[in-house]
Amino acid sequence: MRVRTTLGVAAAGVAAATGLALTVTTPAQAGPVATAASAASAASAASDMAVLGAPDLLEGDELPPHASSPWYAGDVTPGLPEPTPFCLEDVLPAEDVLHRSFWTELDANAVQVVVTAPDEAAARDLTARLNRAVRECAAAYEQQVPGGSATWRDYGRLRVEDGARVHGLVTSHPEIANDVALYGIGRDGNTVTVVRWAQMGTFQHAPVADFRETTRTAVEKLLG
Repeated sequence: MRVRTTLGVAAAGVAAATGLALTVTTPAQAGPVATAASAASAASAASDMAVLGAPDLLEGDELPPHASSPWYAGDVTPGLPEPTPFCLEDVLPAEDVLHRSFWTELDANAVQVVVTAPDEAAARDLTARLNRAVRECAAAYEQQVPGGSATWRDYGRLRVEDGARVHGLVTSHPEIANDVALYGIGRDGNTVTVVRWAQMGTFQHAPVADFRETTRTAVEKLLG
């Protein structure tokens, strides 16, 4: 089992090694040349972080196959996605995080978030809190959404690295169609990943078996 250094430390090491200044410039302040230079620097830093041992994230073809559309994958990006995965907004940390978003030509979408915790104890605690947040999400949704209903299902543990668990959640609203989501939460050493898949529908539309394999792959790839 290997314990990763935090992404923030890795990024700082890249900056020091390459002589990059870690300067933040807002879009309003940056012109086209500055924006292009910033993008190039970010891409270079991301590449160097991979060499230093940043987690390896899923590819589109590792998600559950869609019946009528390929999966498209965004870039691996530092920070949390926008929006943060439903149910986990108050649990996922904002630092030492990578994410990658996925989408189809229809309504199915997915996102993977990877967190590098300071140590294994912190990673275990984060994993427990993430699983608890999904378990309790249905009840919270019904309290916060008048007329809404939600159902949670436990799709069991996976024997992979330091363990993973798969959850299912269906939410409904009187004026909106049902949505079904699957969550895979797993850990390897001090690295934690969350994979969320979602589309319109109910549990009968959820590709549970394929998503369990996606979750297994996501955890196995954490050490690159």
